[in-house]
Amino acid sequence: MIYLDHAATGPLRTEAFESMQPFLKSNFGNPSGHYEIGKTAQKAVDLARTSVAECLGARPQEILFTSGGTESINSALLGISQAMHRAGSGKHIITSSIEHHAGLHACSWLEELGFSVTYLDCDSSGVISANTVKKALQPDTILVSIMLANNEVGSTQPIAEISELLKITSTQQGHRILLHTDAVQAPEWLPVNINQLGVDALSLSAHKFGGPKGMGILFLKRATPFRPLLVGGGQEMQKRAGTENVAGIVGTATALKFASKGAVSRSKRVRKLRQQLREGIETNIDGIHINGSDDNILPNILNVSFEEIESDELVVRLDQEGIATSTGSACSSALWEPSHVLLAMGVPIRRAAGSIRFSLGDHTTAQDIEKVLKVLPEQIKLARLKPIESEITNR
Repeated sequence: MIYLDHAATGPLRTEAFESMQPFLKSNFGNPSGHYEIGKTAQKAVDLARTSVAECLGARPQEILFTSGGTESINSALLGISQAMHRAGSGKHIITSSIEHHAGLHACSWLEELGFSVTYLDCDSSGVISANTVKKALQPDTILVSIMLANNEVGSTQPIAEISELLKITSTQQGHRILLHTDAVQAPEWLPVNINQLGVDALSLSAHKFGGPKGMGILFLKRATPFRPLLVGGGQEMQKRAGTENVAGIVGTATALKFASKGAVSRSKRVRKLRQQLREGIETNIDGIHINGSDDNILPNILNVSFEEIESDELVVRLDQEGIATSTGSACSSALWEPSHVLLAMGVPIRRAAGSIRFSLGDHTTAQDIEKVLKVLPEQIKLARLKPIESEITNR
């Protein structure tokens, strides 16, 4: 299989798997236990937390382990917003229209709770400018949440610039405006340092950078107001109740360490493969549109619209040829609908209906790309023989 859906998930790193083994069987203790096997588990969690903090440029006490990217994003948005409102700071939130559904749906929930949310538009390449954020600020704005890198088209956002803007505005308005970023897609490809980004909260998902599924990371800057989403015991410094997944935590820390160390060289190599794929598609297939640009974009994601096809049919055809791709976000694939990201970028609905996301990974080779370019033109031709559904055609 040629796997080109790394934005959805990737294989567990060998190093992460090996680091998890002792805690899946012999060292099974509960970190809350006061006996030796419990102390061993607690030490492993502490070491993992320190390792993650070092990778991100944070303090260990600012790192929380969660069940995944969705929980990390939900916790940041709901926990910070409610804490800030209780402190009397306001009820206005700013986010973007191209966020992952974990962020968009959390904002919808907050609206039901009485908060007001402004959803910012992006430009045609999927970028939200700091000036766009500036225009949306209100006297009662308490939180801005903009993703670092988009999961469908790979566009990257000027988070550090937005951070500087919010610091200035916070001083002028006399209360803090906090900044959260969904950095789920970034660790394998970009430096992720909270001091350089200037964020108050940052969300990660382990399986996106070679860690185990069901594990996430939430960075919460010291003294950031926060109301826990999960309550019960006093785990995770009383910010996330529940017995710790020790093996998952250890595997997450190991995976992030290896992902962070190789990000620069990995990006350089994969960017060349992405360009090889793009040039091959542009040369050999008519009626195509590249969504996004080569600037401000992750090196591993290429989103292409093919005219006169249905993307889900093409995904099936490529799968039959041993090539795994996707139509966009893995979290929305159970119910097909046009990509909200592409529509926000101004892509016509018929073109959005024929979009495919190719997302390369650390193990993708030039031979893989050559095979895809050999198979793709014929599969596009066959897919175009089937008329597009009338519901889409008539819109």
